[in-house]
Amino acid sequence: MPGWLRARLPRTRLGWRRLVRVSVLVCVVALLPATWLRLSTDDRIRTVADVPSAPVGVVFGAGLWNGEPSPYLAHRLDAAVRLYKGGRVHALLVTGDNSRHDYDEPDAMRAYLVKRGVPDRRIVSDFAGFDTWDSCSRARRIFGVHKAVLVSQGFHVRRALALCGAAGIDAYGVAVDEPHEVTWYFGGTREVVAAGKAALDAAFEPDPHFLGPRERGIEEALAERGSGSR
Repeated sequence: MPGWLRARLPRTRLGWRRLVRVSVLVCVVALLPATWLRLSTDDRIRTVADVPSAPVGVVFGAGLWNGEPSPYLAHRLDAAVRLYKGGRVHALLVTGDNSRHDYDEPDAMRAYLVKRGVPDRRIVSDFAGFDTWDSCSRARRIFGVHKAVLVSQGFHVRRALALCGAAGIDAYGVAVDEPHEVTWYFGGTREVVAAGKAALDAAFEPDPHFLGPRERGIEEALAERGSGSR
């Protein structure tokens, strides 16, 4: 054991007890946001087959591989296709990162959906969904979404539900099934940390990184089927 570490460790039984108590307290505090996410969203998570209908389905970006949707993103998009073809949603908002010229999640998501039978006119792209809060906030403030079905993996959809709720969207979530392998466990661990930021975003409702003018894409996509609702 390094000398600097030995110098900082307690030297008495009382000191060790205090260290254990502080460690437990830190762990409890760190897990509070994750507990909040679970308790506040449990009744909002459904499957493609039983999720309540909504005008809009929101699909969150999850990375590209050589310009194509990563496997996790492809699985989200596959679920969105089933929602659309099953009549559960009538338009799709694809939200992701396009912060670089050579990296465009929304266009890759749109192309994937169109190839699988979703009409291009029913897909709306948000190119500034840099994180989950930005995607939720912009869905409400820029695209006028009031009610939606959110599509993501189980380890992320709870955070998306909580943040969209804070942004003013009445949402249910579809948790896409994935094998519990290394990537899944990494994502779950990451969510424990991300839950802290989510709690702050929900509490303070900061502006997204890029706000911009109001867009009518969702209204136009829904108007085509004779629905003026959002």
